[in-house]
Formats: sequence, structure tokens, C-alpha cells
Amino acid sequence: SVYWLAGHNEDKLFKAFISHNGIFNFESMYNSTEEMFFINHDYGGAYWDKNNAIAQKSYENSPHKFVHKWNTPILIIAGGNDFRIPYTENLQAFNAAQMQGVPSRLLFFPDETHFVLKPQNSILWQREFKAWLDKWLK
Repeated sequence: SVYWLAGHNEDKLFKAFISHNGIFNFESMYNSTEEMFFINHDYGGAYWDKNNAIAQKSYENSPHKFVHKWNTPILIIAGGNDFRIPYTENLQAFNAAQMQGVPSRLLFFPDETHFVLKPQNSILWQREFKAWLDKWLK
């Protein structure tokens, strides 16, 4: 939802964003997740099923389709062993932000899943999270 909000922040309601293991491109997500139940349930089906109105509505609202409107600093956090939401979703978002000149930072944990559980990584996560908010909200 953070990536979608970033593309719909015309009124600058938000001063900064933080995305933790977010989904950037619904189509690439559909083909790369290890759990098809959730993606079919949440999106209504496959993106190539043009006769499925529910699925087509979902894919029309994929956050990557609004990335050209990004204008707000964003911290992107990803875990390398997150197989439900592959880290490449977040690399796509980071690269898109960087190429558009949107202030952005990528915090990548190659040894974490969807959750940051290792104590040292958790400390780093907390420090980066707070530092990002301090930088853009104070």
C-alpha cells in the first residue's frame, strides 16, 4: 500500500514513506511468489485473464503504474529470503525512485525473511527507521 500511496500523494499529505517488503508490480509479483493462494485470492486471478473483471481491476491499480507521480522521499526495506514477497519487488521500487531523482534509500537484509528477527539486524532496522523519520519529519 505504501507504493500505491506514493503514487497518489499529489497533495503532499505525506512527507516521507517507509515500505517494508512491499509489492511494487502486481504482475511480476504474480509470477514470482511461492504462495499462489494469497495472490489469487487478493488480486482475483491471473493478470493475463482478460475476461476476469476483478483481476483486471486489481492489475490496473498496480503501484508501478503510478510511479511517474512519485515525489516523496521513501525508505525501502527488503529481506533476501522473503519468498512470499520477493525482494526484487523492492529493488524495482528503489531503482524507479532513484532514476526519477526521488530521495530514497534501500535497506536490504540478505539473511532475513519477511520479518527481521536477528537481533543485530533488528537494531539496524530500528536505527534506520528512526533516522529516516528524523531526517524528513523534523
